Amino acid sequence: MRCDVLVAGGGPGGWAAAVEAARHGADVILVDRNGYLGGNMATGLPLLAYLDKNGRQVTKGIAEEFISRLDSVGGTFGHARCPMHNSVTVVNPEIVKLITYEMANEAGVRILLHCELCGVDSEDGHINSVTFAGKGMLFEISASVYIDGTGDGDVAYAAGASCEKGMEGTGVMQPPTVLFTIGGVNKERFYDYLDAHPEMLTQPESMQVGAGYNTALFRKFKSHVILGMKPFLDELRNRGECPVDRDTLIFINSMNEDQLVVNSTRILSFDGSDPRELTRGEFKGLEQVSPLIKVLNKYIPGFEKAYISSISPNIGVRETRRVIGFKTLKIDSVLAGAVPDDTIALGSYKVDIHSGTGAGTRLEVLDMPYGIPYSCLVSSEFDNLMMSGRCISMDSASLGTVRVMPTCMAIGHAAGIAAALAAKESIKAADINVCTIRSILIDENAVLS
Repeated sequence: MRCDVLVAGGGPGGWAAAVEAARHGADVILVDRNGYLGGNMATGLPLLAYLDKNGRQVTKGIAEEFISRLDSVGGTFGHARCPMHNSVTVVNPEIVKLITYEMANEAGVRILLHCELCGVDSEDGHINSVTFAGKGMLFEISASVYIDGTGDGDVAYAAGASCEKGMEGTGVMQPPTVLFTIGGVNKERFYDYLDAHPEMLTQPESMQVGAGYNTALFRKFKSHVILGMKPFLDELRNRGECPVDRDTLIFINSMNEDQLVVNSTRILSFDGSDPRELTRGEFKGLEQVSPLIKVLNKYIPGFEKAYISSISPNIGVRETRRVIGFKTLKIDSVLAGAVPDDTIALGSYKVDIHSGTGAGTRLEVLDMPYGIPYSCLVSSEFDNLMMSGRCISMDSASLGTVRVMPTCMAIGHAAGIAAALAAKESIKAADINVCTIRSILIDENAVLS
């Protein structure tokens, strides 16, 4: 098969890149291992930090268009400010699957699902083709530009590109979560319990949270995430009953009346770029689901009749490879709110780092949004390789803020435009005038300053 732009990975970063490249005239093939598009957007996770700490919307463009499309068919509660996460946008994961397909199909993207990357033919800093396998068949696809939207940098790694993994100096990566949904929850009864026990919403010292994170917020905004329960877990741990290696629980509101999505399993010392580790993680996560529901049934009002409604088909991986680009986003720039001249997307989510070796979580407030430079999306070693999503060039701490899905879509917006321009003009992605990309992004309602 032949195309102008090949995008590997149909999650937020890859999907947005494929749609935008096709909209800008490129013949695009999008390949994903799942039977649907959207990646983790289609699991029940909320979309965090469309808004910054001060309530300003810093992510628009295709990411906001996507929410508008969801809203038009009742697929989201919309954006709500949050002292914990800046903002929360709850979406219906099944409608996500419909809208991501519709937008890709309308743009003319050629889609190939149920296929895994199995090889890259490259030489002298140039990728010639990428091969995927599915149902006993091999598909060799050659393109002018390749976008790695796998999240794990699989295309780059298989090509031989330099990658980094984990925290500098230790290699420890953030742990994954097996996400699951529970039904039969009496949410009002749970809120009443939290009202009677406000200590359950007192956060560990490592987590910076603004004022007003309470049940009044949860009752006012349907787009919310309840994070807390540390005293409950501490008590369970003292009794030898704690089923998870973490100090807080995360309950995501669902668009279904009696359901909550639980983001609370944790697998330590994990490497999601290794299929053997993925296998271990899937089963270790599953082992925590039933015991967690049982302690909720037993001890927490509102959960007496809670039951497993669904379990995500794929483990949720927070951190693996980061591909080395011409620039690397550094945490000092993130914390300083630096917005360089070649910014192609803004980020504003807190620096959110789950411990890969223990129970804790670090959550650090960002006073200002920061800019993501275009050169972080371009491989420094392969002239026709770009990255989109959480495998762009950055340090480990920066990943703690960049990895949220709206930011990944904003990155994908820019990557798709750049790839289409590079293919059309037969030039290297690194040689594109960034001012041209920025001008197009601004015309398409992206926020860059």
